[in-house]
Amino acid sequence: MKFTNVTADAKANVYFDGKVVSHGVTLEDGSTKTFGLIFPGKYHFDTNLAERMEITDGDCAVSLDGIEGSDSFAAGDHFDVEAKSGFSIEVADGICQYVCSFID
Repeated sequence: MKFTNVTADAKANVYFDGKVVSHGVTLEDGSTKTFGLIFPGKYHFDTNLAERMEITDGDCAVSLDGIEGSDSFAAGDHFDVEAKSGFSIEVADGICQYVCSFID
């Protein structure tokens, strides 16, 4: 996945002692995305806006807030998260890479 004609934020968003790291970009149309790496571990994120998480490399297990169980995702898969909710993501081994888009 490549993005052209973007404004990139050089300062990283660093979470969980550096085990999750992302950078943001603003596209020509004004929309924003983040993309990054998730190292092995289990992490919980709260959302303000609705999000689509696209897995670009590696794999993970995801539990959406309010829903029992988890689903597995690998490169080429995506999952959506409702606004004002959250999700837990677990990477068992290796590195999971993602692109997060903010959706309506």
